[in-house]
Parts: sequence; C-alpha cells; structure tokens
Amino acid sequence: MTQYRIPFNKPTYLGNELDYISDSLSNWHVSGDGAFSKNCHRFLEERLGVKRALLTTSCTHALEMAALLLGIESGDEVIVPAFTFVSSINAFVLRGAKPVFADIRPDTLNLDERQLESLISERTKAIVLVHYAGVACEMDKIMAIADRHGVAVVEDNAHALFARYKGRYLGTLGKLATQSFHETKNFTCGEGGALLINDAELIERAEIIREKGTNRSRFFRGQIDKYTWVDFGSSYLPSDMLAAYLWAQFEAAELIQERRREIWAYYDARLQEWSAAHGVQLPTVPAHVEQAYHMYYILLPSLKVRTALIRHLRARGILSVFHYLPLHLSDMGRQFGGEDGDCPVTEDVADRLLRLPFFHAFTREEQDDVLAGLFSFEDWE
Repeated sequence: MTQYRIPFNKPTYLGNELDYISDSLSNWHVSGDGAFSKNCHRFLEERLGVKRALLTTSCTHALEMAALLLGIESGDEVIVPAFTFVSSINAFVLRGAKPVFADIRPDTLNLDERQLESLISERTKAIVLVHYAGVACEMDKIMAIADRHGVAVVEDNAHALFARYKGRYLGTLGKLATQSFHETKNFTCGEGGALLINDAELIERAEIIREKGTNRSRFFRGQIDKYTWVDFGSSYLPSDMLAAYLWAQFEAAELIQERRREIWAYYDARLQEWSAAHGVQLPTVPAHVEQAYHMYYILLPSLKVRTALIRHLRARGILSVFHYLPLHLSDMGRQFGGEDGDCPVTEDVADRLLRLPFFHAFTREEQDDVLAGLFSFEDWE
C-alpha cells in the first residue's frame, strides 16, 4: 500500500480484465500468441494502419528487436535524445552501437530537429526519437533529414499511443516504432510492449527474432511442416494472460483517452494564472499535434524550488515526481564521451521538471487537492 493519500499513479483497471484472464485460462492457452494476443495485434494494425504489430514482453524488448532488425553492430552510431529513459538507447548499445546524444527543444521537450543534421556522420545507422509526454516530434523535418542521409528512424512511442502529427498516428511514420504497456502508461498489462512495423520487408524476420530465432510462426500458419533455428532471436512473446488484460483496455480505448483528456485539460485550465504569477512553464502542445494525454508536468524556476515543492506536497500526502536524468551525464553516458554542457536544455529541464499525479481513477476531489497543494506553496526563493 502507498503511504500517500494521492499517489503519482494507479494502474488502469476497468473491470473486464480479470474476466478475460479467466477466459484465457479456460481456453488452456496462456503462453504467447493466443486469442487475446491476436485480438491486440489486429486492433493495433487496424486502428493505426501499420503493416504489422507484435506484442512483446516490454517496450525495452521491442527496442531490442528493432536493433536486431536494423542490423546494428559495433562501430555504428545511433542518435538519441539525452532526455529519455535508458531503454531508448540501451537496446542499441547492446548490439555494439555508440550513442550520440541530441539535445531537446525547450518547448515540447522533444529531440531538437534543428540540431539533428549536425549529429549525423557516415557511421549513423539510426535515429531513435521519443514523443515526450505524448506530444509529437517535428516529424516532417526529421524524416526529411533521415531520408536525405539514408538513416532509419525508430519512434519510441511509449508515451504516445493514438497521438497524431498532422493527422497521422505516431508510430506509423518511422521504419519501426515501439509501444509500452507498463503500469504507468495509458493502456497497461503491468509489463508489456509492442513492436510496430511499417516496412513490410521486415515482418517475416521480426516474427523469427520474436520466436527465439526460429521460423515457428510460419509453422503455425501451415507454411512449413517443421520449424528450426534460422536467425538471431530471443523469447519476446508475452503471456496471453497479459494480452487478455490489455485487450480489456483496448476495448475501452475511447473511454480511457477521454478520461485522461479531462484530467489534463482541468490541470491546464486551473494552472494558467498560477503558473504565470510564479514563472512556471506548462506543457506546450503545437496546433498541428493531437497529444495522447499521457502526463501533466510543470517546469519550475529552479531545482531548489522543485525540491521544496516535492517536500511540500509530500507533507500533504501527495506524491509528485521528477523524470529523466540526463543520459549523457550518467555513468554510462560519460563512458561514451558525454560531458557537462553537451545538452544544455536537457540539463536544465531535468533539474526543474515535476510530474503531477495523473491516472484513470483520479477523482476531481483528488485533483482539486493536488491543485490546492500547489496554490498553497510559498517557498519560491
């Protein structure tokens, strides 16, 4: 049990999840790619318009599959924002790649496309971008640069399922994209992910990699009479019980997204005057973007103020949390040449960003309590 009256997150639970898990047990198929996995695959493919969607055990594993599919090897370089979770780059470092850290925009906190071309070298194999907080990167410019240099784009779409850029779903614009269904995400099965494939030539190999390097998927489709080891791979299939939990949430996708939109909009409306009075920056959502309502964050004037506000809210039984630390300044990042000052916007934002409680079961009374906590804060020095 949490020690806080109002936690930062509660996993989404709607009611049908346990019924569907029970159904998977009754069907005697609880390993991967059962009926509920296939439902989830079909839903993502039809809703997004991707050529193939494959559930994975995590977004991290979907990224590892992407690195294998792109043939990442020692000596390759992969560009990644310095403000992201370690999985975004670790999957590629595991294959021998060197990370090249890009700074972020001060408005959307996404990879700064204006700096991207200067980071590309003859060794650049991929650009891994993150749609931070469910708000799209500037994809037209990024894709144009990538196409000009023959570099693959992987969308780490962990925050942004069903968000759009100029009317197009995120996760459908790069060669590959990855999703997360971790308990903190809009749609969850506790731990889980998906690989979205937009290049049809990669589908068959993706199935092989996901099935431990075997052509087992072709065997189950009746295309071959036995299966064997044919490529690199690992076990990336989640249990169909997890897919059953996820399917219950996909069935209620519109309900979940609408509830999160209401929570986000209420924060944003109530915080306008307060933020202007205290020099607090609120999220930026460009007009050509439809966001996913994944989180609500604020950017405070300084690290000192953020630390004091976290302490103030905790005293009221409210948990608020900061987010990523700069990857280039981590122990591993420094081993790859990261230094202080390399990504100044990232370094500044990481010290000042605070995420507010945000989850499907969040009541208006709880949200008003969080807002009251913010409005009563006085330690601005």
